[in-house]
Amino acid sequence: MKKNRVIFNLVALTTTYCLLSTVLGCDAFVRKFTRKSKRNNIPKEEMVLAPEEYKGPQMTKEQFYRQNFMFWESWHDELITYLRPGANHKKQLACAEQTIKSLINLKALLNQEQQKKLEVYLNQLIDIRDAIIKDEYGNNAANNGVKVERIKREIMRNFDYSAVVKELA
Repeated sequence: MKKNRVIFNLVALTTTYCLLSTVLGCDAFVRKFTRKSKRNNIPKEEMVLAPEEYKGPQMTKEQFYRQNFMFWESWHDELITYLRPGANHKKQLACAEQTIKSLINLKALLNQEQQKKLEVYLNQLIDIRDAIIKDEYGNNAANNGVKVERIKREIMRNFDYSAVVKELA
């Protein structure tokens, strides 16, 4: 009988200890069971009403031309890469748009005579872009790729920096 009483006290003590450690846990008892305050009191940041315009480093026309020429060349190379059958149609269009945009930036830096010469290639690229838009399945991608490669060779020959250094506006 005494043995049963000892076992009962031991089980009761162990259960009480487990219950207390679970209820109290690591945090203080008061903190554990108090309601958390709502976070509506946080002050809101004010909107910027007059943003400041960042003006990058000033570049000469020669540096600006070389940079835009490099941008054009990289976009044009990427366009050539994606003008193959089965390539991503959206990527073809994006590359064509960026190539045209880069050529427009180059055109603004040239004198009137060189602008007219570059306008021919720009119009050819616009026509190719329109052909890419119509050719959703890429049936004429190889043909467009050949045209784009020819345009690149002609632009590289006629509008490289060494060829137009005296014609910059």
